[in-house]
Amino acid sequence: MSCCNTTSQPAQPHDLTKRINPEDKRLINCKAVDVNQLMPLKYKWAWEHYLNGCANHWMPQEVPMQRDIDLWKSNRLSPDERQVIMRNLGFFSTAESLVGNNIVLAIFKHITNPEARQYLLRQAFEEAIHTHAFHYICESLALDEREVFNMYHEVASIRNKDAFEMDFTQGILNEGFTTETQEGRQLFVKNLIGFYVIMEGIFFYSGFAMILSFQRQNRMTGIGEQFQYILRDESTHLNFGIDLINGIKEENPDIWTPQFRDEISGMIDQAVDLEIAYAADCLPRGILGLNADMFRDYVRHIADRRLERIGLKAKFGARNPFPWLSEAIDLQKEKNFFETRVTEYQSGSSLSW
Repeated sequence: MSCCNTTSQPAQPHDLTKRINPEDKRLINCKAVDVNQLMPLKYKWAWEHYLNGCANHWMPQEVPMQRDIDLWKSNRLSPDERQVIMRNLGFFSTAESLVGNNIVLAIFKHITNPEARQYLLRQAFEEAIHTHAFHYICESLALDEREVFNMYHEVASIRNKDAFEMDFTQGILNEGFTTETQEGRQLFVKNLIGFYVIMEGIFFYSGFAMILSFQRQNRMTGIGEQFQYILRDESTHLNFGIDLINGIKEENPDIWTPQFRDEISGMIDQAVDLEIAYAADCLPRGILGLNADMFRDYVRHIADRRLERIGLKAKFGARNPFPWLSEAIDLQKEKNFFETRVTEYQSGSSLSW
């Protein structure tokens, strides 16, 4: 019998009809589903955060700055009031960049879920818009941009907060880091808590209260409107981050040990101390409606709220000295560019919450 008569089985084509089971998706360490296979969705909360971000797109140059320019050039702002504004511009100008870098360099690589990655891409762009906003403010007010963008080197209270955050990024960038181990997963969650809960959920909110107090007095309204846009974005960032943290905890219950919970609680303690020191630096003598003691209470109040949302007990029991700030956190409020005040406005389709 000739070997030429032997029939061979044809190669089997790739099964293009194979259906993806969304239950096989995981936020980290997923090996069952390709990270590029978006549909069907499993984590609908991640997709909703993405859609919300897209519906609320804005650009800094849409905000008129002439009233701010006139006020800044006048003698109607005290040196202490100018210091509050400058310190906040100095902190936020670098902090937004640190958050963007952390998303791109540390977080994105280790998230194995496509809908969560989709939101991270949107968030990274929003961080770029926020950095753009601080450049636009500096340019509008004719500030020394080098002074503002270099404060994280020169002002100790800003440098200390930024150094605290950069340690979380560095741990993920170390050679050989992996989320395959319990230790690696805990380090990754510490990074997420460091940036979403502490940087965006505590450090940023203190700054929002300082700047929006000027807007509340109908002063520096252009900067105030941009900060209100940023606050709206950051509220969504915070909600996404907490959903992500709690989702990883649920899928990896081994990481949430008593020792790890104590470590996270200690991180929050350190962050509160850093923010209280920053508030004292911004407000050494206090200004109309604001003083450092009020920010001590406010930082402790919001720290308790953040602890509760990630499943830890509140510890400070402080009151909220800025009840008016809840109005500014209303995510439905947008800017009407003709009236130069915050009203109902959205780009794209309507947003429901």
